Amino acid sequence: MQDQTGLSNLQRLAIVVGAIVVLVVAYLVFSGGGDDGPKTASQPAATGTSSTQSTDTSATDTSGTDTSATTTAAPPPAPPTVRVAGAKPQGGVKKLTFSKGDTIRFRVVSDTADEIHVHGYDLMKDVPKGGSVTFSFKGSIDGRFVVELEDHGEQIAELDVQP
Repeated sequence: MQDQTGLSNLQRLAIVVGAIVVLVVAYLVFSGGGDDGPKTASQPAATGTSSTQSTDTSATDTSGTDTSATTTAAPPPAPPTVRVAGAKPQGGVKKLTFSKGDTIRFRVVSDTADEIHVHGYDLMKDVPKGGSVTFSFKGSIDGRFVVELEDHGEQIAELDVQP
């Protein structure tokens, strides 16, 4: 059946569906797929952090065929780990490099109970003897910062947040 414009109901439906598909694709392209996570494109690979996303978009074309596209990524790698033995960093002071604006993540595994202090960001967490703690925070301040066993006064890592 046609209306005054000469379009059938099926043609109008095809136009509406086509417009919706175009809007969804444009939204995904311009919004970056909705990833509000850390941006790691400029981050050196040595940091052990990455950003992953999974996107699933589905649409139906005018012929009724399902045109689904699914992309999945591997889980993010484990954060870099600073190992402490006898209140000393194994292998020396660990260098941790990140970019400003990224999520900074690292783990401390220690055979010594102490408070881990990230200077500059003034973050502290207690690590139990034989335990571990993980730090995760936004790199909002660029510079070099000491990470230490606070009670022992021992530097265990150097955090470098690049502009």
